[in-house]
Amino acid sequence: MQVQVNTSNGIENTETLDRWADEYLQGTLARFKQEITRVEVQISRENAKGGTDIRCMMEARLNGHDPLAVSHHASTQDEAIRGAAQRLIHALDHALGKLDRHQHRDRETIRKEPAPETPLG
Repeated sequence: MQVQVNTSNGIENTETLDRWADEYLQGTLARFKQEITRVEVQISRENAKGGTDIRCMMEARLNGHDPLAVSHHASTQDEAIRGAAQRLIHALDHALGKLDRHQHRDRETIRKEPAPETPLG
């Protein structure tokens, strides 16, 4: 899984930020590594006048499925990334769990014959 970090609006993209985000997301999203090809992270400051509202948007690119995108606002970069990661986990659980349920319905049943009817008496 590849992690790509982009910043804008007064947030400096450093090698330390890239490395930390990569390590954190690789660990946090490890159970989905077979389904995710890339995670794009966009960090920006929402208030251009120097406010403390940081927005982190994450988009997960999935094998053979539409991408999933989430965002989270917080007062620090760390909180914004961690919050967005938790939202992404929830979205992945929901989307991939739904796929599992649909695939389960396509499987052959263990019941081969209909149950015998009982006479009313």
